[in-house]
Amino acid sequence: MTATTSAPVSAPAALVLEDGRIFRGTSYGATGTALGEAVFATGMTGYQETITDPSYARQLVVQTAPHIGNTGVNDDDAESRRIWVAGYIVRDAARRPSNWRSERSLDEELVAQGIVGIQGVDTRAITRHLREHKTMRAGIFSGEAAQGTDKELLDAVLASAPMEGSRLAEEVSVDEAYVVEPKDHGWEGEPRFSIAAIDLGIKAMTPVRFAERGVRVHVLPATATLEDVNAVNPDGFFMSNGPGDPATADAQVKLLRSVLDEKLPYFGICFGNQILGRALGFGTYKLRYGHRGINQPVMDRRTGKVEITSQNHGFAVDAPLDGATQAPEARYGRVEVSHISLNDDVVEGLACLDIPAFSVQYHPEAAAGPHDAAYLFDRFIDLMGDAKNADTKTATDNKTEDKK
Repeated sequence: MTATTSAPVSAPAALVLEDGRIFRGTSYGATGTALGEAVFATGMTGYQETITDPSYARQLVVQTAPHIGNTGVNDDDAESRRIWVAGYIVRDAARRPSNWRSERSLDEELVAQGIVGIQGVDTRAITRHLREHKTMRAGIFSGEAAQGTDKELLDAVLASAPMEGSRLAEEVSVDEAYVVEPKDHGWEGEPRFSIAAIDLGIKAMTPVRFAERGVRVHVLPATATLEDVNAVNPDGFFMSNGPGDPATADAQVKLLRSVLDEKLPYFGICFGNQILGRALGFGTYKLRYGHRGINQPVMDRRTGKVEITSQNHGFAVDAPLDGATQAPEARYGRVEVSHISLNDDVVEGLACLDIPAFSVQYHPEAAAGPHDAAYLFDRFIDLMGDAKNADTKTATDNKTEDKK
């Protein structure tokens, strides 16, 4: 991406899709060129959390809600250290923010971070086009960059990298480990458990949700090894959401298999769900246009309840939908699809029946979004508690046998 910050807001801009469709509007945020995969997000609110979600790396996000920017941005609601969307596409950008928590306008924030956007385009038409023809490579060109011929702009899009085969988790992950303490998030007393969490593009609210429940979170880089995990002596292991093609995550799959072999309780979300699927021996595939937004309906098959969930993924696990099945990696025993999408029957969760591991494809931390899935953090805590109690019982039984 190339961007400048000095061109006027009214500079001409164009969104060019790889199939040749062009939408023209005016610049929003920085001006220049942004290349990536065009996707649409259906959330009516939470645009600041959306653009700072690392799972949107190298993507041009179309907001289906027509009016964006009216509450401005602040320093508290960002889900990571920066904006990760490669480009931003809106219909009606707010002329000025109006909210008591606003510290600056969204336009100013996009300019400050060099994010190229476009406004004044028919986002409904763009969304329908992507639904009918699938997500695809695209480019936003504004200011001087928009002055090229249609062919020149399309050639630039066609020369960009596709999302398939992209390895991005290492690009968005932290370089050094850090710890999120329960006492800093309202928990009184000693931590109940400690977990190792692999940052594949983790959202800031995820370790907070753990900490609120008394869990100390050691956040480790995407390149962490089993030795790094064992060094923090965790009660459980977690893998976060993140961008890119799960078929490229061989190192993370290898790490998870090592963790599963040690019977350490595991919980994964989004990318972490896809990695569990691969670790169990299942494949993954790219969805036509993915699930992105805070209103995605999912059924928890264990309870029969329907959850409205926050999601952001373009890939999914290819696993049998009905009943328990033997994992292709036979040493992990039986597994079942625990959650499914009510829109298209996509796998939304996996539950291992013979080892302590489960995962979901969506975002239970729900920032922004509904809190229907918050119980999953408690389910993982229960899993760690069961494992610790089992270890205690085994140790007690061994001592009894030794005395005999």
